[in-house]
Amino acid sequence: MADTAYPTDEGRRRWLTATSAAGGAGVIAASIPFVASMAPSERARGLGAAVEVDIGPIKLGGLVTIEWRGRPVWVLRRTPEMLAALRAHDDLLADPRSSRLEQQPDYARNDWRSIKPDITVLVAICTHLGCIPAFRPQPGASDIGASWSGGFYCPCHGSKFDLAGRVFKNVPAPSNLEVPPHHYRTDSQLLIGEGSTA
Repeated sequence: MADTAYPTDEGRRRWLTATSAAGGAGVIAASIPFVASMAPSERARGLGAAVEVDIGPIKLGGLVTIEWRGRPVWVLRRTPEMLAALRAHDDLLADPRSSRLEQQPDYARNDWRSIKPDITVLVAICTHLGCIPAFRPQPGASDIGASWSGGFYCPCHGSKFDLAGRVFKNVPAPSNLEVPPHHYRTDSQLLIGEGSTA
């Protein structure tokens, strides 16, 4: 019996090759949006990125609030009087030396809790239950107490923090306000979210 060639073999091969190529192209086309969806969104990238702040326009005693990682952060330019008041009430504070390392970077473990004495950078969230304290810079406020030297007062449960974000004794907040990582690019350009290498 003679070999009979199947006339459709060549056609089958072409059809399988074309179908395989089309299927492969379809898989690649379908996978592009899937792979792209795994990348962080612009908003997510923005929430984790460092934030640059021009501190030049901040006046003495002035406070600005910026957003970093979805949290409010204060940048306060302290007056000489504010700085002097920081040394006058250590006996009223729960942690005057900022001994808890997780509350601030090493370069901010000093009397001012900052790189530059006149500029402080603090996460504006009370360490008790996450409320946002109010900036109350005037000493001796009658609703806070005669010993009040100025600082941040949490209206939710009465926690008090001085102008370096250090917590007072006998208040609900268990620890000082957090100092986020930061450094200065220039004398007036502050970058919040990346620590100092100095």
